[in-house]
Amino acid sequence: MSGAGPAALAVERIAHAIHRRGLSHGRTGNLAVRDGEHILLTPTGVSLGEVEAGALSVLDAEGRRLDGPRPTKEAFLHLAVLRTRPELNAVVHTHSPYAAALSCLDGLDPEAPLPPLTAYFAMRVGALRLLPYLAPGDASGTALVEEAAAASHALLLRNHGPVVAGSDLDGALDALEELEHTAQLFFLTAGHRTAPLSAERVAALAQPPIQPPLEGRTPAA
Repeated sequence: MSGAGPAALAVERIAHAIHRRGLSHGRTGNLAVRDGEHILLTPTGVSLGEVEAGALSVLDAEGRRLDGPRPTKEAFLHLAVLRTRPELNAVVHTHSPYAAALSCLDGLDPEAPLPPLTAYFAMRVGALRLLPYLAPGDASGTALVEEAAAASHALLLRNHGPVVAGSDLDGALDALEELEHTAQLFFLTAGHRTAPLSAERVAALAQPPIQPPLEGRTPAA
């Protein structure tokens, strides 16, 4: 571990945080992060609570293993998202219970499976896309993942769980936790009338807030 670089250490730290916060169980969940020209992934068959920075899978951009143990069988998900969104550098995939439960519901809108119940969901998750069912590790769904990732950095795999990308692993985890929390609110409010944010309110959150001028200071023109 002492010889691991910053990217590998971040994978270990975030993997342990996901496990500690109950967002993964058993040996489920996986992470990926860009490290220069390479992509680091959590290995297959390892609990996120036991991931070690010095024992990660190292792949090239095409998915060829360069070093380390065999990667998670969900590597195609991570590679598809990172290939589609070059401005993003990290992907987190979990089977967190509320988001996974949401993915099992019938009648969900593929383009908006979860309403914007809070401002933080709108800001950190934004558009959420629901993908059709894919068997774990089924890389034949790569094109579907790429198409959805082009529209949103947050995806929900039907009967499976969330896949969320960010500029770094901390940002991806923040968004994933917000998605999980909003899914929990969705179930807590089931059977009650809710008031999701309007499209206008969601759009306003994308604008910087107007700051009042400091007392005694003339506002800039």
